[in-house]
Amino acid sequence: MELDLAGKTAIVTGASKGIGKAVAEGLAAEGCHLHIVSRTGADLEKVRDAITSRHQVSVTVHAMDLGDGGNAKKLIAACPDADILVNNAGAIPGGSLTKIEEERWREAWDLKVFGYINLCREMYRHMAERKAGVIINIIGVGGEKPTAGYIVGSAGNASLMAFTRGLGGQSADDGIRVVGVNPGMIETERLRSLTGSLAGSDPKGLERMLQALPFGRPGKPEEVADLVTFLASDRASYISGTIITVDAGAAHRG
Repeated sequence: MELDLAGKTAIVTGASKGIGKAVAEGLAAEGCHLHIVSRTGADLEKVRDAITSRHQVSVTVHAMDLGDGGNAKKLIAACPDADILVNNAGAIPGGSLTKIEEERWREAWDLKVFGYINLCREMYRHMAERKAGVIINIIGVGGEKPTAGYIVGSAGNASLMAFTRGLGGQSADDGIRVVGVNPGMIETERLRSLTGSLAGSDPKGLERMLQALPFGRPGKPEEVADLVTFLASDRASYISGTIITVDAGAAHRG
């Protein structure tokens, strides 16, 4: 399927690894020029070098902490003409209400919840002037099925789901599409860390947990990236204000 993304420019946050890296690679394969963002410049440079060795696109590195609200303004000021914004930065810790103190809660939300909102606000202004643009928020299935053990992430993701639906329901008036993607258990370093801590000292506990997932495995970052790449294209031109889940139905299992 031809996606007609060649020559467009995309911003991808949290692009140094995992889903963000896979999204950057997927968009580059379709001919998108990239602005990739994360806190660690060295990791971003490796991603840039890998992408430019395979694809004839430009890749600009932005090493910055998007938990600092001022950096959203700086980033968008550096690439105001971007056609696509993919919000992906942020890793909210697991833990119950009594275990996550206010400082850690605010730190996590500053990066993911307010980080997404701030970048949307800054980018939306430019897209609205052009009457064109796509914003994709990669959120997380925890917002669909809240649990007390992941209370910070559940509440944050649910907030971003509401934000995405509300903004995307009106954005068509400005020629903009806003869509959310909720990944479930995806094979990343973060998944291994989270499930490994749950498995405890049992050396086979982690693999048993992963094999209990639908289809007997976690999802792949590339499976999320393929969806994001499609949603960024005009092939998805009538999709806005909705959330698409990528978890093989896990959120609705008994």
